[in-house]
Amino acid sequence: MLKQVEGSAAVAEAVALCRPEVICAYPISPQTHIVEGLGRMVSAGKLAPCEFINVESEFAAMSVAIGASAAGARSYTATASQGLLFMAEAVYNAAGLGLPIVMTVANRAIGAPINIWNDHTDALSQRDCGWIQLFAEDNQEALDLHIQAFRLAEELSLPVMVCMDGFILTHAYERVDMPSQEQVDAYLPPYEPRQVLDPADPVSIGAMVGPEAFMEVRYLAHAKQRQALELIPAWADEFRNIFGRESGGLTHTYKLEDADIVVVALGSVLGTIKDTVDEMREQGVKIGVLGITCFRPWPSATVRDALSRAKRVVVLEKSLAVGMGGIVSNNVSASYAGSPDLVHTVIAGLGGRSITRKSLHKVFAEAVEGRLDTLTFLDLDHAMVERVLTREREQRRSGPIAESILREIGVVAAKIG
Repeated sequence: MLKQVEGSAAVAEAVALCRPEVICAYPISPQTHIVEGLGRMVSAGKLAPCEFINVESEFAAMSVAIGASAAGARSYTATASQGLLFMAEAVYNAAGLGLPIVMTVANRAIGAPINIWNDHTDALSQRDCGWIQLFAEDNQEALDLHIQAFRLAEELSLPVMVCMDGFILTHAYERVDMPSQEQVDAYLPPYEPRQVLDPADPVSIGAMVGPEAFMEVRYLAHAKQRQALELIPAWADEFRNIFGRESGGLTHTYKLEDADIVVVALGSVLGTIKDTVDEMREQGVKIGVLGITCFRPWPSATVRDALSRAKRVVVLEKSLAVGMGGIVSNNVSASYAGSPDLVHTVIAGLGGRSITRKSLHKVFAEAVEGRLDTLTFLDLDHAMVERVLTREREQRRSGPIAESILREIGVVAAKIG
């Protein structure tokens, strides 16, 4: 059924159709509307049997999800930004225990300085925690990926993180095709946990493991993630057969067949990139797009095949490994058969800064002409940065960097007290 609906509401409805039994909720923008929507459904009796648990923190949310999942309940939660960092210890525990929890991450920048707008720093900070990480390009895919996530999590007994861009998707109203309960039930079987706490058959979950076996335990977690590389495409095909649309998978391509320049990205920025590529194609430029849906496990072979004809690769990412550069591009470079010097990192959109077609035209044209630097910060005000650095060299007590930048642009930070 076609509906014009906010992205958060679409995800809440999709999660409800998956029949969760425990929902752990703690509000943090921009995911709050999702758990609020689910809370209203539970309160109205539209989602039963389901226990909606308000907790005192994000750490508690993941801890309750761990307990519920270990007891055999289909469990769900959502978070963003600092909330994801606050639950980091429990996030690692959920993966290490092999619990099939599904969590929405409404991607948002991490402070300091405080910033509530979108980039991918939060999810990518947890890229090695053992969770499967899926990134949505639009609200339809965000909706669909949650349905696929529950099946994937429960088959492998691994947690899955569905990432959608905060505000850009969570608060945007778009038309989505909302599936029926019958369709979801046909795709997602009743939950049968691979491990469960049962007084009649007592086992230890989370026992201490020493050096004699820890490596094997970690290897098996890695092996399960590699299994996901086979299951994700197969279940995306099954999803298409039941729901009648393409969604999910490891990657997706756009005008890649004859492309000399390939732009790699993940999340909602892919829409703007595709519009820019269309305009450059009209000018005769052979450029295409590789969108990454599954970031963990990293689909190395699929990426390598997709980039096999590329003469240059431009990785546009909304995250930064401070002191190194790109995070996504580091993975792309490891999968690209060509020279690493032909992989260019473009850091863009940090803290919600707009990524415009005009700016993309400029960097893509530089790549075509062979003039693009190995590492580029899109629309960075170099003059402002240099003024701040000069002040720091000249004044020992130059003050906090964030405040210096605000002074440069004429914004006065609020004073407390």
